[in-house]
Amino acid sequence: MSGAESTRKQVYFTKLIQLLNEYDKIFIVGADNVGSNQMQNIRKSLRGKGVVLMGKNTMIRKAIRGHLQNNPNVESLLPFVRGNIGFVFAKEDLGGVKKIIADNKVAAPAKAGAIAPCDVIVPAGNTGLEPTQTSFFQALNIATKINKGQIEITNNVHLIKPGDRVGASEAGLLAKLNIKPFAYGLQIKSVWDNGSVYGPEVLELTDDAIISKFSNGVKNIAAIGLQIGYPTVASLPHSLIRGYKNVLSIALGTDYSFPQAQKIKDYIANPGAFAAAAAPAAKGGAKEEPKKEEKKEEKKEESDDDVGGFGLFGDD
Repeated sequence: MSGAESTRKQVYFTKLIQLLNEYDKIFIVGADNVGSNQMQNIRKSLRGKGVVLMGKNTMIRKAIRGHLQNNPNVESLLPFVRGNIGFVFAKEDLGGVKKIIADNKVAAPAKAGAIAPCDVIVPAGNTGLEPTQTSFFQALNIATKINKGQIEITNNVHLIKPGDRVGASEAGLLAKLNIKPFAYGLQIKSVWDNGSVYGPEVLELTDDAIISKFSNGVKNIAAIGLQIGYPTVASLPHSLIRGYKNVLSIALGTDYSFPQAQKIKDYIANPGAFAAAAAPAAKGGAKEEPKKEEKKEEKKEESDDDVGGFGLFGDD
């Protein structure tokens, strides 16, 4: 090993360890089909928010293993150091850094032998090609017609599916049509957060989504508790309501009574008396409308807190 190469490696090790000490969050990214010019643009876009570091996997592993005694958490990075990968170091605003990485993609043509990362659909319509070029379409069984001296594709064609290897015929046709179907950039594979590793989709979760998932979880716990008869904090309010309904049903079907049940019994026995009591309030005309609205609002508040219009724990 030459002195210059040894110095270069030592500088790289020092830089990587410095970044591991300074940053506690890392995007592990794939860098397939990313050119040097594009990488430079990504570095500029991330300036002040993140630092990109690429390198040979053997050097990265050696630097991480040498740093384990100072920070054992970095050991969880080792299984991901394979293939054409790199690190994007970040501190805060992981969502913003993720967006910058996603936005820095460059359209690229489909090269023969490449693995397609997405669907490629050739749209129907005029291609602008002369009839002498029909052999490209015939080789791929694409239906065409001649319209005004140019080849026209009659229907949309699903030319390539994700994971397919691009053939020479597909690549030639797309080049003729000046279609660049692929977009290449850094691909986020995982996120390392101070020893924990998770997928990039976690960063898509919003506060509303988290609250919704938590609410669904509470509902599920309440449902399970009610089904198996095991009381929980989530199921307790439902159990109390059920108990109240059962006691109320017994009171209405027997001579047993309690204040809340007695009010309902009185209403069932003489609903007209309640209607008569409410009638004077209805005669107030336009001047009395504010009071009526206030009364309705009071009743609404009562119904939110009480079950059937009465206190749950025996108070009026």
